[in-house]
Amino acid sequence: MLKAIRHLGGILSLMLFLLSCSTTPKGTFFQEGHASWYGKKFHGRSTASGETYNMFEFTAAHKTLPFGTRVLVHSKRSGKTVEVRINDRGPFISGRVIDLSYAAAKELDIITIGRDEVELRVR
Repeated sequence: MLKAIRHLGGILSLMLFLLSCSTTPKGTFFQEGHASWYGKKFHGRSTASGETYNMFEFTAAHKTLPFGTRVLVHSKRSGKTVEVRINDRGPFISGRVIDLSYAAAKELDIITIGRDEVELRVR
């Protein structure tokens, strides 16, 4: 019996590992939380992906999604949606799920309020 439980534990561990390594199929990833934005202070600096940050492009930072992933960001407050490409890591503030470029935040009307409740879905 003990041997069977260890075997089952090993199989479950392997399954969890494999699931964590898999890519996210389009439309299946969904996340809710707060979005914030970053702009002028970071404009022209290198992102985690090695690209130069351009605040006028529709890009974003996410903690775990692969670089190049396209994400639909929907503002629950304004009802607007924008598509961004992940090219950086962050945000590093509790409760925030994505950091948007200035252009994306402007499109969602987040600039003046600083952050907003959003839904994320892989495109």
